[in-house]
Amino acid sequence: MIQRRYLSFSLVVACLLCLPSCKVGRFFWYNFSNITDYKIFPKRDLPASTQPFRFIDAQQNDVFGRTVKVKDHSGETRALDEFLAQSPTVAFLVIRNDSLLYENYFDGYSESSTVASFSMAKSYVSALIGIAIGEGKISSEHDTVTRYLTELKGRDNWDRVTLHHLLQMSSGVKFSEGYYSPFSGAATYYYGRRLRESVRHLHTDKEPMSGFDYKSVNTQLLADILERATGRTVTDYLNEKIWQPIGMEYDASWSIDKKNGMEKAFCCINAKARDFAKFGRLYLNGGNWNGKQLVPEAWATSSVVPVDEKGAATYYNRQWWIGGKADGDYAAIGHLGQYIYVLPKKKLIVVRLGTSRGKDEYLSIIRQVAGQF
Repeated sequence: MIQRRYLSFSLVVACLLCLPSCKVGRFFWYNFSNITDYKIFPKRDLPASTQPFRFIDAQQNDVFGRTVKVKDHSGETRALDEFLAQSPTVAFLVIRNDSLLYENYFDGYSESSTVASFSMAKSYVSALIGIAIGEGKISSEHDTVTRYLTELKGRDNWDRVTLHHLLQMSSGVKFSEGYYSPFSGAATYYYGRRLRESVRHLHTDKEPMSGFDYKSVNTQLLADILERATGRTVTDYLNEKIWQPIGMEYDASWSIDKKNGMEKAFCCINAKARDFAKFGRLYLNGGNWNGKQLVPEAWATSSVVPVDEKGAATYYNRQWWIGGKADGDYAAIGHLGQYIYVLPKKKLIVVRLGTSRGKDEYLSIIRQVAGQF
């Protein structure tokens, strides 16, 4: 009997490993998500801009890396270079007043290395929603979801859920965000190949604005709405409205669920560190790029400040993580410790990319660096 049970278990595991067409099988086959996952998913291309923008090369790596100090999780104060070299960081950039003051790469990475954004992509989707509203393709962030996703009409609370609720992660959608279970909603969306179909079967289990509840599916719903409102893929819309105008130096991509499928909008913009920094620069300047307003100014500036709204989190606004009023800083943050950090009062942008968070809280590390200017 024991032998038979062992054999049955072995056959199940073997089937899972040999069926990469199944999301559970792909979870076991590829294991946990990592920053090189752009290699395993189909994609839509984001070509380098025909008019690339380059930060002023004012690197002071040797001096900067030795003189800037940070305190790690153990309380030990170390030089930035030493700390980063012993951490799971692969890229760290510091830009001030358009000058690239520090740029360092680790673990075999370089300025031309591609890294998956993970949830930093959510902030890009927010920008696209703002642009679509500015162009009149979406009437208002207070439109109901069912105005665009009509198949959700009459189900649960969807007729009362708005785009604003999705942006604030307060929609009340029923979804499991766990990243380390093959049976979670997050795994279904990350490894699955039926994104458009999946979002159409979603339910709610809470009232909208009953509290902040971080669920990646909110962003996926926003992407579905963008597709229907604009009649274009999210990648195509991003490429025209942001990617080309802000002068991305390198080719990039957005991972999709299957060939000719839908973007994994909650994650998975695959780009280089310098080009991620340019998105920070766009918001640092209120959505304006060298005199051209790409993201409506009112949208950009109101998205990166603390909110005082019942049922919302003060530290999260329209898919951005928000610091305190005193500093006025904000960040796009992704799984495993990906950061685009902006500190407007010092005209400072910091990008940190890595294979994991390790034992340190990188927002604290970044703020320590920023505090030395």
